[in-house]
Amino acid sequence: MGKSEILKTRLQTSLTVRIRMKSHFGPYLTSTSLFRLFPLLSSFLYSDSSMSKDKTHVNLVVVGHVDAGKSTTTGHIIYKCGGISKRQIEKFEKESAEMGKGAFKYAWVLDKLKAERERGITIDIALWKFQTDKYYFTIIDAPGHKDFIKNMITGTSQADVAILVIDGSNYEAGISDDGSTREHALLTHTLGIRQIIVLVNKVDAFDYKEEKFNEIKAEIQNVLRDAGYADVEKIPFLPVSGFNGDNIVCPENDQGVVNLKWWKGNTVKQQLDEIVPPARPSDLALRLPLQDVYKIGGIGTVPVGRVETGVLKPGMVVIFAPTQHTTDVKSIEMHHEQLPEAVPGDNVGFNIKNLSVKDISRGMVTCDTKNDPGAEVPSFEARVIIMNHPGEIHEGYTPVVDCHTSHIACKFRLIKAVIDNKSSVCKNVVDAWDTSKGLFGVNGDALVVEMEPSKPLCVEAFTSYAPLGRFAVRDMRKTVAVGFINSVTRRVVEGKTKKDVRVPEFDAAATEAQRQKYAKEAEAFQLQVAKAEEENKKDKKDKKDKKDKDDKKDKKDKDDKKDKKDKDDKKDKKEKKDKK
Repeated sequence: MGKSEILKTRLQTSLTVRIRMKSHFGPYLTSTSLFRLFPLLSSFLYSDSSMSKDKTHVNLVVVGHVDAGKSTTTGHIIYKCGGISKRQIEKFEKESAEMGKGAFKYAWVLDKLKAERERGITIDIALWKFQTDKYYFTIIDAPGHKDFIKNMITGTSQADVAILVIDGSNYEAGISDDGSTREHALLTHTLGIRQIIVLVNKVDAFDYKEEKFNEIKAEIQNVLRDAGYADVEKIPFLPVSGFNGDNIVCPENDQGVVNLKWWKGNTVKQQLDEIVPPARPSDLALRLPLQDVYKIGGIGTVPVGRVETGVLKPGMVVIFAPTQHTTDVKSIEMHHEQLPEAVPGDNVGFNIKNLSVKDISRGMVTCDTKNDPGAEVPSFEARVIIMNHPGEIHEGYTPVVDCHTSHIACKFRLIKAVIDNKSSVCKNVVDAWDTSKGLFGVNGDALVVEMEPSKPLCVEAFTSYAPLGRFAVRDMRKTVAVGFINSVTRRVVEGKTKKDVRVPEFDAAATEAQRQKYAKEAEAFQLQVAKAEEENKKDKKDKKDKKDKDDKKDKKDKDDKKDKKDKDDKKDKKEKKDKK
């Protein structure tokens, strides 16, 4: 039996093959396109998966400004690391050339939508797998265009490590006010990614010059420092050409030429093997935010997402917060392979019973019904750090909050305290923890604020479930603040009744003690401000008095000079008259 016949037999006899394809290709797959994907699918069905089982799994997201070459670089990395066949790349090269986009052959590995290929930009996130000597990766290609920032956040929330791609031909555009480099760096840090690799792409555009690479490196280090990354000197910067292949798996490009003779550092593949394995909180209760939900004929409903904490197993009874629908897990798959269990970091699709795509959706959280299940959160207390807002933030402000895979508008119902983020000193605080004082914050302030989602939402306290306890605040098409959740109010259903429970449990004495501590700091701060204002007034008065005194002295000097001149003029006139 030939290889193609074996492949057809496998497709026809495996009921799970469509679930595998759907979890990978998502909305691009239709029943008529099943056999068109043979060449691509064969690379997975015939790949040696036994090797990957012995390696640590790492989720890798690729971010950066639009047109930085992210998809092309990602596709080339996948190809060079054996994640896709040469035959398929040649097919993409031919198809892209026919559309007049021959330079996009590697980008088409991940850009599957018609609109993506026609416009030459990434719209939705795409996942693929590949291996290095040490790890096997799920790589997530995220869009760089500001119109699709929600998809970028969804992809980044599922990653352990980030690759930030910089356009070496025009890096200034990415770090400008309208660029995405700064925002993407801020969002990766906010969403908990502490390991980041910077690829300075398109090195051929500046003739592979070391001086230009060092200039770009210095600028991007400042951007990363502003985003919150502490020791930027330790962040690896690599020069690459995503299209030509320079420094991806070897110093040579695809033509065997070494253009970066001055570079003595790692290749991309070597740098990926130096990643520190991320911690996996498998001892906590299950939390799996949904990225998407698919309906597959003959299979049923298949939610897709990343396990953040806990373990997901077939046969487990799970609940989807905040709607609280429960169901059984029939099977779990990752990259076309069935799993006996899914652990933190695994991007999986799992088949469930008796629920349709109308019952569950992106942003919901999968939990174990028997172990601390999540619930709807009608309100939560958070510490919000204002970073890039043009004015003041008052109570009633309702921006979009991006937390894990959810994007929901939340109202700043009650601002409890205003803290200087640099010194951590409280500037003002309410007189009672649940009463308003009309406080507001500006850039550089950290607000302790009670927030209310406009739609049902499931989040958690940062100290309990960190991936579900951090968020970004977006308004005016940019990230204006970041936040960390202190506590949540869970709406727990018991029989036919609902009751609100604070998690962690509300401690009135400790809360009041904290408020009093803030009040003392605020009082001292206000006295300091008043003293500074008084000194400033005194300085202004002293400066004004000195200026008035100097003005009087200058006027007197001018008058004296004028009188002397008049006197001299009269004297000269008299002498001339006498001589005459």
